[in-house]
Amino acid sequence: MNTNTYRFFADLVLILHVSFVMFVVFGLLAILCGGFCHWKWIRNPWFRSAHLGAIALVVIQAWLGIICPLTILENHFREKGGDNNTYGGSFIAHWLHQVLFFQAAPWVFGLCYTLFGIAVLFSWVKYRPRPFLKRS
Repeated sequence: MNTNTYRFFADLVLILHVSFVMFVVFGLLAILCGGFCHWKWIRNPWFRSAHLGAIALVVIQAWLGIICPLTILENHFREKGGDNNTYGGSFIAHWLHQVLFFQAAPWVFGLCYTLFGIAVLFSWVKYRPRPFLKRS
């Protein structure tokens, strides 16, 4: 593969990463708003289980000190694409990075993710999802 192909895949992974973050953040906002407004779709057990699983994964990774696999994969593609330590990706990739990655001590992230996870658990209790349907 040439360097442009690696950069393309790095940007694709970054978009996936940002989409994951948006699912977690906006998913909770939708659940809280939807519970207040009595939206039925927010009680979908598949959506709620995926949402709870996503934040649980983030919290566990943070407390175990595990770097997100999407970050590792993106960095691998960027390195193969010839990008150095200064960010050399596309315009979209640059701005997605500015929003997604910022500097703080690791314990700050762990604390923030944990508090967010507690909010998701609260939403699970406050606005319970429907049970999964049993098929005969």
